[in-house]
Amino acid sequence: MMAAGRFFMTGGVRRAATAGAVSLAVLLAGCASIQQTLQPGAANAPSYKESIDISGRISVQYEQGGNPQSLHGSFIWTQTPREVNLELFSPLGQTVATINVKPGITTLVQSGRAPQVAPDVDALAAQSLGWPLPVSGMRLWLQGTGADAAGKTFSAKPGEDFATFTTKDGWRVVYANWENDPDSGETRPKRIDMTRSTEQAGKVAIRVAVDRWKKP
Repeated sequence: MMAAGRFFMTGGVRRAATAGAVSLAVLLAGCASIQQTLQPGAANAPSYKESIDISGRISVQYEQGGNPQSLHGSFIWTQTPREVNLELFSPLGQTVATINVKPGITTLVQSGRAPQVAPDVDALAAQSLGWPLPVSGMRLWLQGTGADAAGKTFSAKPGEDFATFTTKDGWRVVYANWENDPDSGETRPKRIDMTRSTEQAGKVAIRVAVDRWKKP
């Protein structure tokens, strides 16, 4: 299992923890400052795209040994019809973990460690990182869609009635902010909050803020 101190540059040293808390507060404030200016029902729901290339910021809150932990950094998500590649970076831009998903096999590489391979991406991520990262669900969630607890397809769009759903495995996905794509006229998720109660890491809260969509 990967120690919290090695991921997103957090640790138990008081000075480092204090600096991390300040940085996290700045990150969360930046995420919260994104304004949702779209009116409910006034925008087109995003259409699912097989290939996307996006980047942004990620923050994570979870528990380890009964103690609260806070992590933060940035990410690049590259997706094609048959492959997902997720890179996680420290606040200084160093690559600390890469997750590559292909049909039937996932490879996770951490800085200074041998590659790990498993068939289930979510199980491998939870075991290696020490907290769950729902990569399989994010393939859909990042584009504003997914399956709810009843297995029905959910399509998010601005407005309270269409901004939240809960998955069968207990993830609550909230679309907090949106942005317009001037070319397509669609709206895309700008900030996504994902929470889940777990035995492994207590209550886990993951916040993703998308900064850039690159057209394939």
